[in-house]
Amino acid sequence: MHFEPNTLPSGAVLSNPGGAAPGKREQGMRFIFNPCSGRRRNARLLPAVRALIAGRPLNADLMITDGPGHATELARQAVARGCARVVAVGGDGTMNEVAQALINTNTSLAMVPCGSGNGLARHLGLPGTSDEAMALAANLGASIATIDTGSVNGHPFFNAMGLGLDAEVSRRFNALTRRGLPAYARTALSVFLGRRSERCVITCDGTSQSIEALLISVANSDQYGNGAFVAPGATVDDGLLDLVAVQPTGAFRAAALGVRLFLGSFDRSPRVHRLRGGYFVIERPSAGIVHTDGEIHQTGALLTIEIRPRSLSVVVSEAFATSGRKARPPSAGIGRLPFALNL
Repeated sequence: MHFEPNTLPSGAVLSNPGGAAPGKREQGMRFIFNPCSGRRRNARLLPAVRALIAGRPLNADLMITDGPGHATELARQAVARGCARVVAVGGDGTMNEVAQALINTNTSLAMVPCGSGNGLARHLGLPGTSDEAMALAANLGASIATIDTGSVNGHPFFNAMGLGLDAEVSRRFNALTRRGLPAYARTALSVFLGRRSERCVITCDGTSQSIEALLISVANSDQYGNGAFVAPGATVDDGLLDLVAVQPTGAFRAAALGVRLFLGSFDRSPRVHRLRGGYFVIERPSAGIVHTDGEIHQTGALLTIEIRPRSLSVVVSEAFATSGRKARPPSAGIGRLPFALNL
């Protein structure tokens, strides 16, 4: 496919339609840049993306989002034009918007993660520096994996969704102008101090149980991001989602759970219930919010969560392609809590 200069959609800020030699043109690639993602340094990425496209034999264009939902629209345009790859330059929300348009298509997703958590990107072993991530995204010979995706009441998610305290933290965090792990921790503490649990009925593949929960998270990968492993051992291509429910707890046990998140032993706590399945129904007392990859939605009291096995092609690291896709047992983390803190 070839992008002619006079046929670029409105909003394109750069293209390199003639980079490849005649007869050896690359397939089309689109970079979608979110200038409002989590870190201040993201503004400095725009010239770097421009330079990457201009300096390589890429048949590519660069589009900048101007608000919620725009990344999905731009990605759909790319699919319609036959692009081989769409690169999401932003955080988890940008990834989610772009990936929505690529489910069950021949277009693969690449990521240059520059948000606050970057959970899916970390799970896939993508480089931690922007330059390395851009180089991988632009490499048409890079490894590609086909991963599972999920949805809750029709809202797609690719890393994790959640309700209760989980969703409230996301709602408040999204309103912050400065983000990052310290800001997330402060937000989580503030929400926890005003915590309120809900009695939920969870049905997993036909079997129901009632749980009093502070939060419920349904994960596709193993982590929220920043190395916080909410579902240790979960993999994105096993045809299953991992539901994690946290019972009401006091401050001391909550602190221990916070430590467990980063030690990879979260689900070993007796305050944590974990289920695996391809289909969940959650009945909560009333309507409320949920998050999908950190983005907030208002939904009804009844939540239907299902998996779409192997429905999204994604550029991954070579390490993930060769070894990271092997399923690990639950709680295969990097350490254990001391016995005295085994809460």
